[in-house]
Amino acid sequence: MKILLIGSTGFVGSALLKEALHKGHEVTAVVRREGALQETAGLSVVPATITSSEQVADLARGHDVVIASVSARKPGDTPIPEVIQTVAAGAQQAGVKLFVVGGAGSLEVAPGVKLMDIPQFPAEYKHEAQQQGEALELLKSTDHNWTYLSPAAIIAPGERTTQYRLGTDQLLSDAAGNSNISVEDYAHAVISELEDPKHERQRFTIAY
Repeated sequence: MKILLIGSTGFVGSALLKEALHKGHEVTAVVRREGALQETAGLSVVPATITSSEQVADLARGHDVVIASVSARKPGDTPIPEVIQTVAAGAQQAGVKLFVVGGAGSLEVAPGVKLMDIPQFPAEYKHEAQQQGEALELLKSTDHNWTYLSPAAIIAPGERTTQYRLGTDQLLSDAAGNSNISVEDYAHAVISELEDPKHERQRFTIAY
């Protein structure tokens, strides 16, 4: 499989890059800064800042999927919905599937109640959670082939166990009420879904 990875040096993006190469796929990594990644076997690196759907389409042609792993935490960052709209349009122009690294905030914790709306949700993450939720709604309005994966409430470095549960729109937690996933297992779930699609034009979620 040939993968165009946007956001390849970030927390999740770097785990996705490692997993994809481990599974023997070819990756074209889009990086903002030249020299941020070194090309290796199976890895090509393209320095670029995403500015238009035509640019994304040019980059995506010849690939099987575009993975978008983007955030907007720094001043001046383009809002996530705007980036996803651009990437989705470019992927559609190129006839290539889109996979979006999503957020957990829009998952339901009770009927009609989202995780980001409960009092305990960290205020510093709420703006990004809202943007991720808007990006998901944007994808639902397109007729393009997309998939969106929300992590557990807490995603952190850990082990690649390949043992986890998958769900749809409801937050998954264990018997003690904890909702966790390692970034390594999140990456495994992404690449596994691309290898054997089961959630096309859907959001799904993951947790232990």
